[in-house]
Amino acid sequence: MLSAETISIVKSTVPVLEAHGEALTRHFYKRMFSHNPEVKPFFNQAHQRAGLQQQALAGAICAYAANIDNLDALGPAVELIAEKHVSLQIKPEQYPIVGENLLESIKEVLGDGATDEVIQAWGEAYGFLAEVLIGREAQIYKEIASEPGGWSGFKRFRVARKEKESDIITSFYLEPIDGKPLPHFKPGQYITLQVPTRDGSTTMRNYSLSDRPGKAWFRISVKHEESKGPDAPEGYVSTRLHRETDVDDEIDVAAPCGEFYLHPDLDPKRPLVLLAGGVGITPLFSILADALQTTPDREILLVHGTLNESLQAFKPVIEQLAEKHPNFRRHYCYDEPARDGAQREAHMTTGLVDDAVLDPLLPADNAEYYFCGPRPFMTSIYRQLTARGIPNENLHFEFFGPRGELETAKAA
Repeated sequence: MLSAETISIVKSTVPVLEAHGEALTRHFYKRMFSHNPEVKPFFNQAHQRAGLQQQALAGAICAYAANIDNLDALGPAVELIAEKHVSLQIKPEQYPIVGENLLESIKEVLGDGATDEVIQAWGEAYGFLAEVLIGREAQIYKEIASEPGGWSGFKRFRVARKEKESDIITSFYLEPIDGKPLPHFKPGQYITLQVPTRDGSTTMRNYSLSDRPGKAWFRISVKHEESKGPDAPEGYVSTRLHRETDVDDEIDVAAPCGEFYLHPDLDPKRPLVLLAGGVGITPLFSILADALQTTPDREILLVHGTLNESLQAFKPVIEQLAEKHPNFRRHYCYDEPARDGAQREAHMTTGLVDDAVLDPLLPADNAEYYFCGPRPFMTSIYRQLTARGIPNENLHFEFFGPRGELETAKAA
């Protein structure tokens, strides 16, 4: 355990970290990629360029410092980080690289504020957190490998089918080359694809599994993020999948991971509310398909917001499910008016997923809420749900970025 002195020193750095956190993390990533380029493939360079990873890490560092005397409060964050690390195949030997570059970055960015006592305290704090994460990740690796059909590292798959779901989303059906059965994943989880890059290295991307478990294949449904040039990371993998990957092509896949999933230990009699923005429908469709199969009497509501009908994935099959299951309701929100003056049905509205839409739709009973989508959608939904007094334990979401953004949205 950490000493009282270490805890006191780390907590005393919270104000300076809040003021200089993003400058520190930007410097940290730049330094680490320069001194240890071997770790670069573990990081999404599109998120690096957009500043998302720097923001997320700054938020995580501040949260750790502020709660270092109450680490139970960080349990969900530790689980999220551990699952992400396992998905990317992070191993214990990589932790010293991060620790060394982080401590050196603290020295270089904070200058005189980075006293020997501060550096020593943060060294101990990082070492303690590393032990916690390494221990949890070892458990997850073991659980995955011991699952029937599970495996370690990356496994070779082939593209068995490629189907267009909308103008910008295509589904890829992936079957293992060895023909062995696949493990049972939790609806809402993701897999990791490892693909070669133009410079001869590799890069990795997480994609939600977009169908229920128990199939002979994994399905991912990928939005095409248009690449912005040969040297830009944005959209590289999705462009490669959409334009260059065909049936029978092979790809390396890591086993399913993720802490965002339909929780089997929660009361199945509670209504289930699924709120999706754009391609955020992919994990929620997996949850929907599984819930309809395993809890056929459960009240389920799906609200899906998209720009227009041409960009909406899974609409035909969702309509079929609504006809088949009287306990399932769906509602679509389109940003744009219907084209050519067409009339939309009663379960379709023009506009955002806002209070005016949700008020008549949300169940009166204590429900479980799962939501996923772009950052503006997430902050809006989080604000609306917390304003209704829905407790945090009933809110389940996957959000890339500092949790503080959601808290700010709650207060707005």
